[in-house]
Amino acid sequence: MSTPIKHFLQFKDFTRDEFEYLFERTRIIKERFKSYQQYWPLQDRTLVMIFEKASTRTRLSFEAGMHQLGGSAIYLNTRDSQLGRGEPVEDAGKVISRMSDIVMIRTFEQDIIERFARNSRVPVINGLTNEYHPCQILADIYTYIEHRGSIRGKTVAWIGDSNNMCNTWLQAAEILDFNVHVSTPPGYEVEPERAGLYGTDHYESFGDPMEAARGADLVTTDVWTSMGWEAENEERMKDFADWQVDGDMMRVAAPDAVFMHCLPAHRGEEVSAEVIDGPQSVVWDEAENRLHVQKALMEYLLLGKVA
Repeated sequence: MSTPIKHFLQFKDFTRDEFEYLFERTRIIKERFKSYQQYWPLQDRTLVMIFEKASTRTRLSFEAGMHQLGGSAIYLNTRDSQLGRGEPVEDAGKVISRMSDIVMIRTFEQDIIERFARNSRVPVINGLTNEYHPCQILADIYTYIEHRGSIRGKTVAWIGDSNNMCNTWLQAAEILDFNVHVSTPPGYEVEPERAGLYGTDHYESFGDPMEAARGADLVTTDVWTSMGWEAENEERMKDFADWQVDGDMMRVAAPDAVFMHCLPAHRGEEVSAEVIDGPQSVVWDEAENRLHVQKALMEYLLLGKVA
């Protein structure tokens, strides 16, 4: 009997054991990369990358990562393909998966990627949807482990909009047993159902962002206006004015707290230059680690656990 295809569409698709395996593989794969050791386990494999939303880090990290594993990557933008002309997602899933080994999609509604995956013969990875950004949180958690050790029992402060990043942090906390303090302006609160959150043991909400950050081991944020919400930009600038991560906020966090941001960042809006360019910021390691965790992820989805 053939094994069911494994996809990575949201963080809760994997177990704690699988994540621990991925973090260890990431460490090994990154070390090989840094010491210029050729490692081509995915030779002759093809990754198709489908973009409905613009991207810098997602495209670069997946494309470079697949090449570094010995495979090849094909970029498809929906503007330049039949998907952008109304071809059903289900049909695209059936065809594209017959011509490739693995697919990454960066799109709008989670439903689009779920429908594609149901019709795919190969693994599908979520490169970002309106609801979730699992590859980014995979990189963020690996970066924390690299700098500070296990994230289990630690506290992550999420300051700002309850967007796809926030939703994914909440899922990760349930699986990996850490806590998330969320502080959003009124009207931008977490929607537990949208987050796919069914327990509250690992999550606490704060009206005051300083209180959310107090004692936190990791403080993180994102742009105030995510892709697709540009029309609300002016209103959001006013609503989020008190939710900037600045030096004062980092000073109330744990003394060895780190700061993360998935980038691109707007200095002077969601984060001050003092913080993102300061000694507690690990954003550049975090950005690079997208490359390495995604290599471990693609290796696992295509080859299973390797010795």
